[in-house]
Amino acid sequence: MPINYLRGFTAPERTDAANRRLGRSLAFVAGAANAGGFLAVGQYTSHMSGVVSSLADNLALGDLALVAAGLSSLAAFMIGAAMSAVLINWGRRRRLRSVYATPLAIEAALLLCFGLLGSNLEHHRLFFLPVTVCLLCFVMGLQNAMITKISRAEIRTTHMTGLVTDIGIELGKLFYWNGWRPEADADGEGVVRADRRKLALLGSLLASFLAGGLAGAAGFRHLGFVSTLPLAVVLLALAVVPLIDDMRSGARKMRF
Repeated sequence: MPINYLRGFTAPERTDAANRRLGRSLAFVAGAANAGGFLAVGQYTSHMSGVVSSLADNLALGDLALVAAGLSSLAAFMIGAAMSAVLINWGRRRRLRSVYATPLAIEAALLLCFGLLGSNLEHHRLFFLPVTVCLLCFVMGLQNAMITKISRAEIRTTHMTGLVTDIGIELGKLFYWNGWRPEADADGEGVVRADRRKLALLGSLLASFLAGGLAGAAGFRHLGFVSTLPLAVVLLALAVVPLIDDMRSGARKMRF
């Protein structure tokens, strides 16, 4: 059933297959939002490595305006991650079906507002630029914290540095030659084997992020801010069934 399939994306009961499906979907959304956001504001917002590096550079150069912009981006990402953790822990204590769906619903609402209002706000660049950067950083922090908690830190979707590093590690294991004694190496350690399941997962996440980036860049180039609306629809589709389940459960409790 399509309803049960959609429910499985963010249901509290987790499986490896459900986590992989959700991870690929969110990697696509993150790639699209990151690429489209770059065309909108000239800055990538899905990872903080560049933000922290530019913060240090601008601090050394004494450019306090850019230092303030970097601090606000960093703070927005952290606040988004913190809010995701608060929402998930709050939902767990109340045994909600939408424990993981709520952060995605908020992310969808924010992207929806960005898509609908972005073209109007763009005429006020002085206000639009910092608000948009902080909004996108907040959204990325919200999403990254959610998938980190749901997968026990196995899956990350908003930045590829650690993911590409892990791919390199697994490829190194895959092509490692164990010598004539495959059962053990010279130090008595076990045979070196690549985790092919993990490698396939990491590769699919990277491909999803790249595909999302292409879609986001092309969409923003040809359609503008409205191209974020399909991303909001995707997130709502992933979140809506558990939210409805909780609303129905709450309505039944009020009757009795």
